[in-house]
Amino acid sequence: MNTYLLLKTAHIVSSVVLVGTGFGSAFYLFFANRSGDVRAQAVVARLVVRADLWFTTPAVVAQPATGIALAHMAGWPLATPWLAWSIALYLLAGACWLPVLWLQLRMARMAQQAAVQDAALPAGYLRLARWWEGLGYPAFAAMLAVYWLMVNKPAL
Repeated sequence: MNTYLLLKTAHIVSSVVLVGTGFGSAFYLFFANRSGDVRAQAVVARLVVRADLWFTTPAVVAQPATGIALAHMAGWPLATPWLAWSIALYLLAGACWLPVLWLQLRMARMAQQAAVQDAALPAGYLRLARWWEGLGYPAFAAMLAVYWLMVNKPAL
């Protein structure tokens, strides 16, 4: 297998890990937050943080590294419209993801403390969860648009 195909494979796998882990984590925390079970929220929030650190973060780094290398090898300038839009949308998703990391850490700590104390979650948890969810929608939509652009490479 040549270098281009190895990079392309790494790019595709890391994109699947990035979006798949993000969507899966969001799914479980979204429903755990609606369960009313503080212990479940504490466990899921802690695991979501781990998933982001172990899987999402390496994929976030691999995506631009492999993508830029692939574009260079294929002879596509980064200013090619579909590629420029992909990069812009990826940056938008990243701009949403960075505060989400901070929110998840705070939510996990709050839920863990409430679970240990056998207490209700503080009111601030709900506020953080709303921001977490609100930032997740545009990030996920941006990544779906990036997938579409990458697959179709439309002449814009």
